[in-house]
Amino acid sequence: MTCASCVARVEKALQKVPGVDSAAVNLATESARVHFVGDAGELGPLLRRAVRDAGYEPRAAEAALAEREGGPWAGFLPVGIGLLLSAPLVLPMLGMPFGWHWMPPPWVQFLLATPVQFWLGARFYRAAWHALKARSGNMELLVSIGTTAAWLLSMWLWLGKSHPPGHEPHLYFEGAAVVITLVRLGKWLEERAKRQTTAAIRALHALRPEVAHLIDWDGSEKDIPVDELRAGDRLVVRPGERVPADGRLAEGATQVDESMLTGEPLPVAKAVGDALTGGSINGEGRVVLRVTAAGAESVLAHIIRLVQDAQAVKAPVQRLVDQVAAVFVPVVLLIALATLLGWWLLGGTGLEVAIMRAVAVLVIACPCALGLATPTAIMAGTGVAAKFGILIKDAEALEIAHRVRTVAFDKTGTLTVGQPRLLALLPAPGVDEAAALRLAAGLQSGSEHPLARAVLAQAGARGLWPPAEGTAAELAELRAVPGRGTEGRVGEQRVRIGSARWMAELGVDLQVFEALAQAQQAQGATVSILATQPAEAPEGTPPRAVALLAFGDEPKPGAAAALAELHARGIRAVMISGDNRGAAEAMARRLGLKPEDGEVLAEVLPGDKAQAVRQLRAGGAVVGMVGDGVNDAPALAAADVGMAMGSGTDVAMHAAGITLMRGDVGLVPAALDISQRTVAKIRQNLFWAFFYNAAGIPLAALGYLSPVLAGAAMALSSVSVMSNALLLRRWRPASQGGVGTPG
Repeated sequence: MTCASCVARVEKALQKVPGVDSAAVNLATESARVHFVGDAGELGPLLRRAVRDAGYEPRAAEAALAEREGGPWAGFLPVGIGLLLSAPLVLPMLGMPFGWHWMPPPWVQFLLATPVQFWLGARFYRAAWHALKARSGNMELLVSIGTTAAWLLSMWLWLGKSHPPGHEPHLYFEGAAVVITLVRLGKWLEERAKRQTTAAIRALHALRPEVAHLIDWDGSEKDIPVDELRAGDRLVVRPGERVPADGRLAEGATQVDESMLTGEPLPVAKAVGDALTGGSINGEGRVVLRVTAAGAESVLAHIIRLVQDAQAVKAPVQRLVDQVAAVFVPVVLLIALATLLGWWLLGGTGLEVAIMRAVAVLVIACPCALGLATPTAIMAGTGVAAKFGILIKDAEALEIAHRVRTVAFDKTGTLTVGQPRLLALLPAPGVDEAAALRLAAGLQSGSEHPLARAVLAQAGARGLWPPAEGTAAELAELRAVPGRGTEGRVGEQRVRIGSARWMAELGVDLQVFEALAQAQQAQGATVSILATQPAEAPEGTPPRAVALLAFGDEPKPGAAAALAELHARGIRAVMISGDNRGAAEAMARRLGLKPEDGEVLAEVLPGDKAQAVRQLRAGGAVVGMVGDGVNDAPALAAADVGMAMGSGTDVAMHAAGITLMRGDVGLVPAALDISQRTVAKIRQNLFWAFFYNAAGIPLAALGYLSPVLAGAAMALSSVSVMSNALLLRRWRPASQGGVGTPG
């Protein structure tokens, strides 16, 4: 495809296929994303036929990507031949300002220009014919009509008119030949630029090795294609090799470079049991990996799909551009006709001059830059973002993110490390501290909650857990109460650990711990209560509080700096926490937030996070939500833009428009920054694309532009739009020393 009109034609053809719900076509990637109802195997041939009937050649995505693997000079040969043939025609024109009025004889001009017109320009005729059959217009139609008119006019002036001896006619072969050559040169430069915009995708594909070293059933090693790997396979990964699939380290220890996947510049230490991601680079150790996911299920494949989706789906502003492009070519044809008739019939310039001015209008008006303005900027922006671990799910999220003025953060695991420690266990009068800790560990041994792990870690450090064989009380009827705590039966007692609010609901007398709880919360601790009651106690008997547990978490490294950066950008940051207000506000102050300004929402149950986000949006503010857990998914979906930490769960990542591939809060302002800069590039590109046409068409119609200058300006417009978008590739997050990219 070559211009925005092509986009409209292919979309129209695809949407006519029975079963197609919608189709979005991207000019920069020359790709189509189709949503349909029915069997893909049956629909595929119909879609390909529709594309071919519209005048285009359908190709598999992998084949199209491979075509762009050529060197920087791939495809230049036809353009080079066109330049050689056109040079003798245009060079004499450069000497005219200096009094040099010599041109080659007409027959030489004919021999030089005709191959350019009908060999180098053959693609324009083919595409123009398909456009006419489809009753639409495109760039090729404008170029073919304009250059053919110039070539035919030259033939008529040469052969159809008599001339006095010694007076050669002024021909326009050079205009037709140079316009075609310049347009082809511009398209070749576009292809080079497109190759750079797809560099991120090609780099991600290159991360996966072709071969894996499989440990066979008899312990021997053999090399097999990566495509044949299955979950459960055991692989050898040698020093310096790329990890062929997702898995867990089964033997050995090493350092792994995950920078291409996560943007994390430093190698990460890996020990037995740790997860390894396919595509990362093994360090100095020979290790054995047990595969957990391969092929389309791997993290790398998921990342590639996210980046491709973001680059293929249209931004909302592009839909307006496509609507303009759909009527652009017919309007230009009318303007060119009006120019021809106006100069010929009213301007008194003669038919020759009128035709050349109409040709200039046709050439300058080609809507190439208009179609490339938005998708090239999106491709460059999402590509460079992926390089630093920011995966943007779709163009709409990219376009909305730059308007975010409030960012809500889940506390645990997002702003904090998410690995709380048991700071203190304070028993009630007459209760043995060790016995209370052992009882708490007995209940929490069946839970995976971070607070449960903190209790078990402390009990283990004191030698109270695990107990000697045969001495542990049996754990039964374990149940997690969302947003409140955990309960179960340990031996002959019913035991509960949970929030003070839950204990109050159960009728527990908390007076003995009131002052202690306030003191701990004032220091930023999260407080839980351990309560017990006999398993056979009559119904309605309230549990008895036996101990207060104080948990502490630490802010993530860089979290305070990231929040300060958001504040510096004029963006409000809000922490959402299920903790009591005292503990939440104490942590907020450590992070640089101001509870007095409403930057803390405390005692929010997991199910109420989405409602809290809706309240933040109630005043019309555009809100982003950052989280990493299953219970964050509704809040991520409720926000204008959800940002999921890649270290979190798949559910959170699917609900979010942006995925941050590592748990670095500094990626949040970076994601907003690249969004803002990408949208700025889109606006700049659209301005220049419209400016070229808005200024060029009147100038050409008034006779101030020759077809050659119009062709050069048209090619320059496309190349300038592409080059402006590619400036985004220089962007770096501020946390990595970046200072953004030139406006």
